Amino acid sequence: MDFSTKTALELGQMIKNKEVSSVELTKDFLANIKKTDEKINAYITVLEDEALARAAAVQAKIDSGELTAPLAGVPMAIKDNICTKDILTTCGSKMLYNFKPVYNATVTERLLNNGAVVLGKLNMDEFAMGGSTETSYFGAAHNPFDLERVTGGSSGGSAASVAADECAYSLGSDTGGSIRQPCSFCGVSGIKPTYGAVSRFGLVAFASSLDQIGPVGRDIRDCAEVLSVISGHDPKDSTSVKGKTFDFSQSFTKDLKGVKIGLPTNYFGKGLDEDVKKPVLEAVETLKKLGAQVEEFEMTIVDYAIPTYYVLACAEASSNLSRYDGIKYGYRRKDCEDLLDVYYTSRSEGFGMEVKRRIMLGSFVLSSGYYDAYYNKSLKVRGLIKKSFDQAFNDYDMIISPVAPTVAYKIGENSSDPLKMYLGDIYTVSVNLAGLPGVSVPCGFGRGDMPVGFQLIGPAFSEAKLVKAAYAFQQSTDFHTKKPAIVKEGN
Repeated sequence: MDFSTKTALELGQMIKNKEVSSVELTKDFLANIKKTDEKINAYITVLEDEALARAAAVQAKIDSGELTAPLAGVPMAIKDNICTKDILTTCGSKMLYNFKPVYNATVTERLLNNGAVVLGKLNMDEFAMGGSTETSYFGAAHNPFDLERVTGGSSGGSAASVAADECAYSLGSDTGGSIRQPCSFCGVSGIKPTYGAVSRFGLVAFASSLDQIGPVGRDIRDCAEVLSVISGHDPKDSTSVKGKTFDFSQSFTKDLKGVKIGLPTNYFGKGLDEDVKKPVLEAVETLKKLGAQVEEFEMTIVDYAIPTYYVLACAEASSNLSRYDGIKYGYRRKDCEDLLDVYYTSRSEGFGMEVKRRIMLGSFVLSSGYYDAYYNKSLKVRGLIKKSFDQAFNDYDMIISPVAPTVAYKIGENSSDPLKMYLGDIYTVSVNLAGLPGVSVPCGFGRGDMPVGFQLIGPAFSEAKLVKAAYAFQQSTDFHTKKPAIVKEGN
């Protein structure tokens, strides 16, 4: 049977109906990984024996009636900056090449309690710093739609593995677009949740005030189901919000009558490729036909989002990454002469160039004499960006925009130009700065027949409304069902 045409929820139902077992499914996905991942490099660690043993144990609980969760027994994978007990968690870095956590992240624990079968850990930009999954110590990930192109980043492995049928769904993390942009590049769906909706306990920190874990799936309904499992208050995370739960029961309808969507015209001007602009605007027309009211408006404050984001994110990164010193765990140069030499050589050799670039930038903006000029000013602009979104949501239920200004580009094309790479985040970083939810869904194809996605942005904890609009769009289109050649050839 061709499982690549099935969503994770459909596979879960097939397991319950005894049409297939979790073990059979797991073997099928592992076979796909063996067949294709040498070309894609979506995985850093594959847990073949562990996954098969887990699938058998989960199947026994399903058969006994102990496990009834919709996704019980369905094989999935986890980004390699999310802790998994006794399983290698490298963050795509030489610094953590041998790190095996002694505990699970809260999201990992919640998925396991619901019967998830973990196939392995997924490739990513080193410490989530990058927009193409080219900075990984373990090599770049390759886009399943064109192996010469990037997957996007930093959750490139999370998106590529789903697109290439190497897992049914995955977890990624989003600091400035790291779920949404890879989903757009790889033709899959993803949700960046409201800040505080999902526990960050066990997520290796990049920028603590921006990071959020979220799902990547074959369609938005799969993503909503995963989000309902991993969200909720966690006493282990002080930023986890109490009393906020998601109810997606009213989200799965094609009727968008009464939904008001804002379209920021300054998002569609200079810098946006025509082959991205066209499918996104065609998606707007589809949403109108489904009953949504779309209105143009200006949102100029986000022009300052890129510099604000990179000052704040790098400042937090320089602080968070100071713990990697060659002493406690991770990479350590052995032939050091003294303590200072341990620090210097271990960090110089353990971190890649992009990570070192961001640490230096972050240390600079936090240094004496520059704190007020850069870091403190960025905090004030962040507040203005949040206020601008709040004002927009007085008039609109949600905002629609492109996810990225281009389709996936060739591997190596932009890696020598950091500024050009950073500008690729222009449509996504403001969502993280304001702590808002955003969803990314496929809406067409651009140059080179590469996927294009749009994003919907809403007020805090409006995920159910965003899912409703995305679901209605996907019920009326088939872009999310398109498979790359590497999957078609395998089946």
